[in-house]
Amino acid sequence: MKKVLVSLAAVVAFGSSAFAGGNTQTGCGLGEMVIKNPDSAVMYALQATTHGTSGNQTFGITSGTLGCKKVKFVMNERAAEFVASNMDSLAKEISVGHGESVDTLAELLSVEDKATFASALQANYNKIYSSESVEMADVLDTIATTSL
Repeated sequence: MKKVLVSLAAVVAFGSSAFAGGNTQTGCGLGEMVIKNPDSAVMYALQATTHGTSGNQTFGITSGTLGCKKVKFVMNERAAEFVASNMDSLAKEISVGHGESVDTLAELLSVEDKATFASALQANYNKIYSSESVEMADVLDTIATTSL
């Protein structure tokens, strides 16, 4: 019995310290709608459990409802391979705001408005290519966060 109490105390101590910083990383979904402002580790756990058990998180993400942010596009393996293989030509075309590589990237990312996509890339060129030694993963991350 003593081991159980010590274990429970340790879980509560470590669990509450993990949430002391105001953890908002429980995801989105029904739990966020039902439990608006979780104020304890138990409430955070209930919020996350509700997200998982209600089975509607995917719907919220794709529709932009239930406290979820709808994504503009999803990076995929083909896009990553394309960027890795075409870093130089992509950089040149992004700098001028158009080109075959930019169009291909838009196609791989299923972007509908290619002109707006190309303009957004050009406007954020210095962020996307922040140095001469920028890596493919950094380029993709920056494109995902700044282009639309």
